[in-house]
Amino acid sequence: MPSKKILIITGDAGESFEVLYASHRFRESGYQPVIAAPSKKRMNLVIHDFEPGWDTYVERQGYLVESDISFDQVDTADYHAVMIPGGRAPEYLRNDKRLIRIVQEFAEAGKFIFAICHGIQLLVTAGLVDGKQITCYEHVKFEVESCGGTFIGQHQAIKDGRLVTGQTWQSHPEFYKLVFECLKEESLVA
Repeated sequence: MPSKKILIITGDAGESFEVLYASHRFRESGYQPVIAAPSKKRMNLVIHDFEPGWDTYVERQGYLVESDISFDQVDTADYHAVMIPGGRAPEYLRNDKRLIRIVQEFAEAGKFIFAICHGIQLLVTAGLVDGKQITCYEHVKFEVESCGGTFIGQHQAIKDGRLVTGQTWQSHPEFYKLVFECLKEESLVA
């Protein structure tokens, strides 16, 4: 039987709700979430919220979360899938060659990759959106389209092959419905 571990990628300024929701949902479904960051440390997460009258989201201080492992400790063979939450963390994490290689290894192994909001920036940098239908936070649309992806804005979450993408934490119901359909499908094959 394949591993029941799910790798969650984040760093300082990761979106609190997206990181914690993922961790809790996987745990309650019998998976072992493992949070990986540039180094094993206590991270400062953020809360991105939408305020009336603002043209973009606002950022507030979020929860503190301890990473379980560093990117150097990741062996993709140990994991069933990878989850990439958003927040501001992907903005700088996409410059980490170790992490981009990790994401590419999941793709090369044919494992599911789940990404939401700004997490899609890591898919863009890893070269995984070309020819794919992708949804994401609207301000990441340009990056997706510039790298050959097709932005699908009318759906909160979509699946294209082994990629599942979602727009924001407000998309959790639709996003996690697809995520768990994929995990169920995978467990039936195993």
